Amino acid sequence: MSDAEYDHAAVERRWQEAWDEADVYRTPDNVEDPTYVLGMYPYPSGKLHMGHVRNYTITDAYARYRRLRGDDVLHPMGWDAFGLPAENAAKERDTNPRDWTVDCIETMRDQMESMGFGYDWEREIATCTPDYYKWNQWLFARFHEEGLVDRRDAEVNWCPHCETVLADEQVEGEAELCWRCDTPVEQRELEQWFLRITEYADELLEDIDELEGWPNSVRQMQRNWIGRQEGTELEFEVGEALHASDGRGEESEPREYGPVTAFTTRVDTIHGATFFALAPDHPISEDVAEDDEDVRHFIEKEADPEGDEPNGVETDLTATNPVTGEEIPVYVADFVLSDVGTGALMAVPGHDERDHAFATKMDEEIVPVVAPEPDDWDGETVPEAPDVSEAAFTEDGVLVNSGEYSGLSSERARERLTKGIDTAEWTTQYQLRDWGISRQRYWGTPIPVVNCEDCGPVLVPEENLPVELPEFINTTGNPLDAAEEWKETTCPDCGSDATRETDTMDTFVDSSWYFLRYVSPDLDEAPFDRERANDWMPVDQYVGGIEHAVMHLLYSRFFTKVLADHEDLEHREPFTNLLAQGMVQLEGEKMSKSKGNVVSPQRIVEEYGADTARLFMMQAAQPERDFDWSEEGVRSTYAFLTRLQRMVEDFVENDPDGDDDAIASYVESEIDATVAIATEKYDELTFNRALRQTQDLVRTLRQYADYADPHADTYERGLSTVVRLLAPVAPHIAEELHEALGYDGFAAEAEWPTAEIDREYVQKRRQLVENTREDVRDIVDVAGIENPQEIEVVIAPDWKYDALEIAVQSDADNLIGELMQEPHIREQGDAAADYGQDLQAEREALSATLDPGAEYEALEAAAWLLEREFEAPVTVRRAEEADDSVLKNAEPGRPAIEIEDGSAN
Repeated sequence: MSDAEYDHAAVERRWQEAWDEADVYRTPDNVEDPTYVLGMYPYPSGKLHMGHVRNYTITDAYARYRRLRGDDVLHPMGWDAFGLPAENAAKERDTNPRDWTVDCIETMRDQMESMGFGYDWEREIATCTPDYYKWNQWLFARFHEEGLVDRRDAEVNWCPHCETVLADEQVEGEAELCWRCDTPVEQRELEQWFLRITEYADELLEDIDELEGWPNSVRQMQRNWIGRQEGTELEFEVGEALHASDGRGEESEPREYGPVTAFTTRVDTIHGATFFALAPDHPISEDVAEDDEDVRHFIEKEADPEGDEPNGVETDLTATNPVTGEEIPVYVADFVLSDVGTGALMAVPGHDERDHAFATKMDEEIVPVVAPEPDDWDGETVPEAPDVSEAAFTEDGVLVNSGEYSGLSSERARERLTKGIDTAEWTTQYQLRDWGISRQRYWGTPIPVVNCEDCGPVLVPEENLPVELPEFINTTGNPLDAAEEWKETTCPDCGSDATRETDTMDTFVDSSWYFLRYVSPDLDEAPFDRERANDWMPVDQYVGGIEHAVMHLLYSRFFTKVLADHEDLEHREPFTNLLAQGMVQLEGEKMSKSKGNVVSPQRIVEEYGADTARLFMMQAAQPERDFDWSEEGVRSTYAFLTRLQRMVEDFVENDPDGDDDAIASYVESEIDATVAIATEKYDELTFNRALRQTQDLVRTLRQYADYADPHADTYERGLSTVVRLLAPVAPHIAEELHEALGYDGFAAEAEWPTAEIDREYVQKRRQLVENTREDVRDIVDVAGIENPQEIEVVIAPDWKYDALEIAVQSDADNLIGELMQEPHIREQGDAAADYGQDLQAEREALSATLDPGAEYEALEAAAWLLEREFEAPVTVRRAEEADDSVLKNAEPGRPAIEIEDGSAN
């Protein structure tokens, strides 16, 4: 078969059919060594993009690897099939979301199969099917039964174009635009259903420390989102100065708002509070805005919580400091958020950077009340106040300018102040808010509630689940409101006329437990089989985009904990290891349709094959890193696979009969090293490094075959090893070559190659050989040697190895003096002194090398590589066999080299 005859389309089609026929990827229910590998399931948009291909190649490669290691692997696929995009697409095309979604799923499934992804398709789920969303409704009822569901009025993000509520993360940019249609988002007060995730806030936060298999960045994002702060709540009396009522008429009395609760983590700084600040949507702010044009204008036109600088407007109100009795001005400020703390805060510009910036802008006083603790502080003395005119001092320290509290440490002062202020109490605040799941749209899980005029909201009984979606009505607003026949029903409690809840669930509900459904996708009696779930869970390796680092993962953790508490799930965390894969870019920019820089996976498969696309992606970068798509890189990868196929064909056709000699021994050792290192890299999911090792072995095998008639067993073992090391990433050609080499069964079910090596030895040996080859190249190049006649490689004398070992281990200031204490080194005279100076100069970079005997053996075994490259005989000599004129240049790890130039004769 010539290079041009590599028909990737035929090869891939053949093996995909063979896998299907043999049910290679079917996962049994009851297994002994379960490994659960999962990629975040996709939204069925109709076409795979390169981000999909990379994500699912990562999980497929790892799942295949674990199978080859003997594990029972669960590697399923499904569809995050509900959501507003399908509803909008259906409206635009005058169809219905169900048909649109089903068509998209069929297209994407075909594309996934063409990529050779090894899914157990019998476990496929789609969240838009009644068989799935019935269990969303069942779980809603269970959460309700356990007191984890509320219905209450709440201010929500509302997109007037999509006519639905948006989650905070679906509101984008400083302009606060809808993530789908770029319409400015409004705030509305609506009655909403909430899941009480805050009941689990502490556990969700504390258990992050146990997620050692997650990226630190993701864990920190979750901590920040939960946002637990321990501090003090205390009251400031807020009211209006007497003169401020004049604008409302002479009969008006000054407004008195009474006590307003503020939250602070730094009550020790209360003596430095020089103003008070309210959120723009605080009830007092809104009340003041009715009569104060400046405040109203600021709230409606200028307030920007996402702005780079804090901004605000002064009111005619004052707040009374509960410790000093001082009245301080009250501002409405956009850096105060109503859903963080209490929406009101005491501002201490001397010790808070944000407050400092605002005070500087508004020309408010900045007073230092905490000083850095002196090194020799005696625990009582009041230190000198710091200069905070240019920047706030934000650390804990010792109180100054704080009356009777001066001289106390910040920690001690917080304790005494909280106990001493009548209205103060220790409290814990969270940024995390209960999860509002109500969405005013059609394409989602109907909330299983009936609204009865007499009974109020009533849960639909379990025997009446699922509450199925009616036929789609293409209308403005929520189509479920227009489905009159579906909406009208009777109350399950009293039998009176009632109406169904027309809100549907946030699609994050679907994805918060879908990984459990895969273990028993056809179960009719429960959302998942508990026994099987306890066997398979938690997911061993989860892979997905960093954009889901907070909400999806947090909600999944919440659901898992609730199910552990109330449904006998044995595990409280859903995912043991998490990999957030990087983006596929083109010329440094993320691929997107709007930029016109999208590369079609289908085109790449048609032109080069799925194996080429998969292998290129996995070898281009570590999975966590972004990387640039390169057509040249794709072509190079295709050429590599073609060369490999040719190597296997040549071996089978020519049946080599070389000797089991030193060269074969060297190749055997390289095979062992490749297996050991590549296995370690597969375990770590650093596929690019595993593949680099594999490609280096292919290069060594090719050089071996070019240099000599290879030993059949050695060469076959090398080719077989390469095939199995490539099988997780390039499975189709691996099957083809596995069969060509005469092996029975599938490469996908073969045994993973094994080898035991001394990693440290191998690394040193490889470095030695490569350094020596590079040194020979440099000499040939610099000296202009066109026809090397003979190459002599000389190992350094033993005493230099001893000197190097002493230098590596020594921490003496005078290294040369320490070396000269050894008689066998000292007797070398000037040579020892010169080498000692070299070691002293390079001391920070020194590392141990092979011993003289091992170095000789390694170079002797690898001499054929030099002979092949330079077409000249190579002699490796021990120190005692070499001339002194050559020997003097030899050092451990860098042998001396002498080359005879044949062109000079």
